[in-house]
Amino acid sequence: MGLGLMGGGLGDAKFLAECGAKLTITDLKSEYELGPSLKKLSKYKGIKYVLGRHDLADFKNADLIIQPGNVPIDSPYLFEAKRNKIPIYESESLFMEQAENITVIGVTGTRGKTTTTYLIYEILKITFNQKVHLGGNIRGTSALSLLSKIKSGDMVVMELDSWCLHGMGEIKKSPQISVFTNLMKDHLNFYLKMVADPTPLKLRGARAMQKYFLDKAQIYLNQNQDDYLICGEEISKQIGKIKSHKIVAEASDVPKNWKIKIPGEHNLKNIACAIKACEVLGVPLNIIKKGVENFAGVPGRLQLIRELRGIKIYNDTTATTPDGTIAALRALQGETLKKRIVLIIGGADKGLDMMGLLKVIPKYCKKVFLLDGTGSAKLDLPKAIRCVSLKEAVNGAMKECKKGDILLLSPAFASFGMFKNEYDRGDQFDALINGLK
Repeated sequence: MGLGLMGGGLGDAKFLAECGAKLTITDLKSEYELGPSLKKLSKYKGIKYVLGRHDLADFKNADLIIQPGNVPIDSPYLFEAKRNKIPIYESESLFMEQAENITVIGVTGTRGKTTTTYLIYEILKITFNQKVHLGGNIRGTSALSLLSKIKSGDMVVMELDSWCLHGMGEIKKSPQISVFTNLMKDHLNFYLKMVADPTPLKLRGARAMQKYFLDKAQIYLNQNQDDYLICGEEISKQIGKIKSHKIVAEASDVPKNWKIKIPGEHNLKNIACAIKACEVLGVPLNIIKKGVENFAGVPGRLQLIRELRGIKIYNDTTATTPDGTIAALRALQGETLKKRIVLIIGGADKGLDMMGLLKVIPKYCKKVFLLDGTGSAKLDLPKAIRCVSLKEAVNGAMKECKKGDILLLSPAFASFGMFKNEYDRGDQFDALINGLK
């Protein structure tokens, strides 16, 4: 259910087809929209496709269903599957149920989970080489397909969003080593639907956050006494007594003489989490230092694309919340004492409070360019220049930039509407920037 264009559903489908499964792929996107993914499945014969819609009949007699985690909770199709007692999994939860004799290092958090996942993976690769695999909510990866690659004693580093973890809660499994970076407001447009309408308006947001936290908490709730939870200092205060060993990671745990390439206090916290996780796995400190100092970051996460005419240009497309954009602005402000950031923001509404961002923007930004979107329409930024395309925003922003300035794409909103997804938004930004002369 949900082939998509990110590569995870494609990898799942390939794996299942190669295992000889009688496979039905259904997606609300059309055949045209799914063209790139369908082309890569063309060699597999016998797959049934239901595209541009879902058919209730497909959810009545399957042996199991694999869904993307963010299917609406009131989906009549999943309700039909449950009514017929058909098991429902995410790719990650089915992998966790089937994998044996491996160590899973799971990473979650509202912000920083991808950076922390990649950093742990890069450090472990130095020590354990081919015994380390990368999976979970990572672009282009399929957790399920790892079943054909892993061997006894291997390690898998997995980024786990709240939906993946909800699925793991269903099967009562948590990674042996879990990392919980932080918890901020996000996905409230999804979790508010889980709160009963009679709930007073003032309580709905708090209860939605409780449900979001409960999904995230599945990363440690089913650990045992031999397992480890590494958590950021702020989130550690919300975690009560647990079965596993709890280790708190703080920015101050990162030695000050290390040469860090990725900017910002928030990244020091991510690095601290990675250090603690690798220490638990027995990696020597000199190897951890080497991995950290070599790490240049992850594409689309406060990534320096290029420096052109003295202007530093950053791609932070995965900042889909106001907290993410605030962190980016604060990180880059360290490079300049003046308001020299030209910001491109905007996109689809996620039901998040923007007041904190609106207070910070005038402090750090000399100019703001606003992309079209349902969220952008609600922003009170009278001096922002509204743009109907990313190209218009980039061209306008470059005209405003002078030598020593910073051009930053850090949207603070989801990408849907103008783009296929946040990665498409980042790819288009990179192409526009790399085409500048």
